Amino acid sequence: MIVERYLYHSGKWAGKDNQALDPDSVQLILAFSAKEHLLKDDCYGDLRKMFPNAEIVLCSTAGEIFDTEVYDNSIAVVAIRFSTTLIKTRSITITEGESSYDAGLRLLESFPKEDLTAFLVLSDGSKVNGSELTKALNHIATKNVSVTGGLAGDGNRFKDTLVGLNEQPREGVIAGIGFYGPDLKVSHGFGGGFETFGLEKKVTGSKANILYEIDGKNALELYKKYLGPEAELLPGAALLFPLSVTLPETGEQVVRTILSIDQEEGSMTFAGDIPLGANVRFMRANFDKIIFSAGSAARQALAMHKEVPQLALLISCVGRKLILKDRTEEGPEAINDVFGGKTPIIGFYSYGEIAPLLQHGPCSLHNQTMTITTFYEAE
Repeated sequence: MIVERYLYHSGKWAGKDNQALDPDSVQLILAFSAKEHLLKDDCYGDLRKMFPNAEIVLCSTAGEIFDTEVYDNSIAVVAIRFSTTLIKTRSITITEGESSYDAGLRLLESFPKEDLTAFLVLSDGSKVNGSELTKALNHIATKNVSVTGGLAGDGNRFKDTLVGLNEQPREGVIAGIGFYGPDLKVSHGFGGGFETFGLEKKVTGSKANILYEIDGKNALELYKKYLGPEAELLPGAALLFPLSVTLPETGEQVVRTILSIDQEEGSMTFAGDIPLGANVRFMRANFDKIIFSAGSAARQALAMHKEVPQLALLISCVGRKLILKDRTEEGPEAINDVFGGKTPIIGFYSYGEIAPLLQHGPCSLHNQTMTITTFYEAE
């Protein structure tokens, strides 16, 4: 497996790894870009000219990760050539299914299952319900098949996001990449860093990702009470105070970020579903723990397979970036330290992260996390 990374920034392209990779031999291109470039520039056309035989996946972001640095308004690209591993790619639009769950199932049906080792999904982050999508993806998540990925971003605007597979990226697209063969080892990890406070409460009024009532009380008013003076800074302050949700069906604990609030309705809209009957606790940011959790995610991935990864794909929540500000790069730096500076790093900031909670468990939608997917192909 050979990888080579490229960064478009300040009007010019620059290579990083200088491995003299033959462009005609590249099988897979992952390109993470500020939406402005995908709208104004022919990013796909340029990459197609550079890599004529590759499967090309493009995804809009809320920030790009290249090595240990974090960029805005750039394009971070990784070109991959495998030795024995085969890849297959498919995409679907949300309008082709009756729901995000149905679209996810239809996408999976287009992939052969024999010899499948790992599945990576890059999805629209504004029109697709990430919780429903991950439920569908878990139809293939097994001990032998890891499922990871993330939802596209749009900076801090939270509007339209773009994804494309072998075409100019557009809204509503879900792209899947299947990796086939016994030689590829894919590991994963995730870390949070937020801490809970206050008593556990129960969701008594919700619909999909909209929360209306907690313990029979107006959710927004209760949320404001817990925030105290910070409530005056809503909705921006919501990124500092996500919600810990214990899912009633599985007992899994996930973090949900607030995307918007409705003052008149007294409701809050989250980046993932808030099921009726779920137990919830309020959370707050702990800067040092957020940074430490990035290194913890890398250690989880390294523990699954002892080999130093040949590539690390980082997908992290935009909320972490907005909270950490000038300390944002400490997360990728912590990950680089765990890998001994020997692993190429690339990734993006997202509107939702997809990764298993357990080493060989089903995947879940996460918010406010740093997730890592690592790749190592045996010779």
